[in-house]
Amino acid sequence: MARLLLIEDDPTIRIPLLRALRDRGHAVAAATGAMDGLRDALDDRPDLVVLDLGLPDLDGRELLRMLRAVSRVPVIVATARDDEPEIVRVLDAGADDYLVKPFTAAQLDARIRAVLRRAAPAGDTADRHLAVGGLTIDPGAREVRLDGAPVALTPREFDLLHHLATRAGQVVTKRELLTEVWQIPYGGADKTVDVHLSWLRRKLGESAQQPRYLHTVRGVGVRLDAPEPGR
Repeated sequence: MARLLLIEDDPTIRIPLLRALRDRGHAVAAATGAMDGLRDALDDRPDLVVLDLGLPDLDGRELLRMLRAVSRVPVIVATARDDEPEIVRVLDAGADDYLVKPFTAAQLDARIRAVLRRAAPAGDTADRHLAVGGLTIDPGAREVRLDGAPVALTPREFDLLHHLATRAGQVVTKRELLTEVWQIPYGGADKTVDVHLSWLRRKLGESAQQPRYLHTVRGVGVRLDAPEPGR
């Protein structure tokens, strides 16, 4: 499953695409303008952006230029503009692929999968074992051990811990956790994250007041880190 951001102002295109891509297993958010799309791309860090060029507030090619100045997120341009000079300019500006309307959701999904395969780092694998201090995570078997002892987690607790472990040492926001672990938009659901973190802490033998692995950064998010020596 990929996390996608669709930047498209035409509801007759946007709404069916959202439904079709979600039916194919993707988590999809949408923006109807260039500046909203830029903000969402930077805040939510999607795996890929699908970008229309004919946006109401700013030309999509200019948005692509702005996005490329600050991010390497893969971008597929999906637009009605089909002249070759425009296609060349957009690809030269940093687009990873170019799809001319009209197209089917199946065609777009195939392009998305192809771009993501090209963008994946060499040797990258979702089954790579992770270790943080005495905590080891086996994504393939979905098993967790703490100092050699198995830790029984629910599927959601495992996904939450695995996501934090892939970013060990970094502060991860609740917005990112809701988007990537729960695949739901941010807004009023952050208590869900708090509750699951509380359950996860209990199973790791710690508390918010006496953390070992899970450290809350007030007003920002949470960080998974190895315990200090002696703790």
